[in-house]
Amino acid sequence: MTIQVEPVAVVRSTRRELSDDGWDTEASFIELATHIDPVALTGLDTFSHCLVVGYFDRASEGSLIRHPRGNTTWPLVGIFAQRAKDRPNRLAVSVCAIDRIEDNRLHVRGLDFVDGTPILDIKPWMAEFGPRGDLRQPLWSKELMASYWSDTSAR
Repeated sequence: MTIQVEPVAVVRSTRRELSDDGWDTEASFIELATHIDPVALTGLDTFSHCLVVGYFDRASEGSLIRHPRGNTTWPLVGIFAQRAKDRPNRLAVSVCAIDRIEDNRLHVRGLDFVDGTPILDIKPWMAEFGPRGDLRQPLWSKELMASYWSDTSAR
């Protein structure tokens, strides 16, 4: 089976390097591709957040099982049990806050994609699509995420 998609937008961000932490310090917006009429963004700013689907074009196909971030104190887990960028299809999802829309630009906060990342889709975030029931996650994932949004290692 062959699946073809065409980017609908591209990320413009202050972050150009592939690094893991401190994403809340980045300013970014999503700029629609020229073949997408900005009318497609109409009403999106009535939502507080959106889900962005991107393609990690600079990632490589990594191992299907590894220690997250190469940290051997964390367990060996499969790629589908982590959110690493080096995935079989290099697909990425991020929920980010919507600041404003200006023409063909969607200004957001908390988008963890680097400058130039192709965007495949944008959807409004609705609470009803969030998890239902109790959540669980392993301790190592909480440790990994400790500085993901705000880089506490620099303090």
